[in-house]
Amino acid sequence: MRAGARAETALYAPVKRFLESLGLEAKGEIHGCDVVALRTGERGPDVVVAELKRALTLELVLQAVDRTQLADEVWMAIPTNRRAPDKRALRLCRLLGIGLLSVGKRGGVAILAEPGPYQPRRNTRRRSALVDEFQRRQGDPTPGGGRGKPIMTAYRQAALACANALRDGPLRPRDLRDVADNAPSILARNVYGWFRRERPGLYALAPEGHAALAAFPNKETAPWASAS
Repeated sequence: MRAGARAETALYAPVKRFLESLGLEAKGEIHGCDVVALRTGERGPDVVVAELKRALTLELVLQAVDRTQLADEVWMAIPTNRRAPDKRALRLCRLLGIGLLSVGKRGGVAILAEPGPYQPRRNTRRRSALVDEFQRRQGDPTPGGGRGKPIMTAYRQAALACANALRDGPLRPRDLRDVADNAPSILARNVYGWFRRERPGLYALAPEGHAALAAFPNKETAPWASAS
């Protein structure tokens, strides 16, 4: 028996005891399912299936999803890991309505995710930030799926617009209100190092700002530029 199979077999007895503690009768290896458990009910037996794996893998998740066609309740069981479970993985289990068990070396079983319907609680702050960035960003300047390149955010677009307005000479922050409503903050914070304060209340374009304008000449990333 290969090591992986032995590790999965070691999970069987603890998972069987866990299911029996819920009032189910459990048996192993039935029609390809690692564990099948039944509970007698008025409308026929409740069917519970558990799948055992050494780790929470995509293969295990796909296997569990397939078992939802057979069972009223599906569990996945994996050995306890020293690291805390990935919250995204637990959220996925809940979204799928599949339970997740953690089995310790001494046979203890912990429930990491309950099976059944789940409605995730919305993160209103992150949702608002998502919508705000979408609405403020001009055009669609950054293709999705890219890695390692700066993202043309709405903030970067506004900073470039301020830099372009300062191309011909120093201006006051209030002179740039029509260019970007957050121009005073952009100039004061100077996140990219594009601006230079000439004196209190007056800003000029630094050499780095001229270089940035040269790096983003097209209309999609620099809406003020003329179409080629």
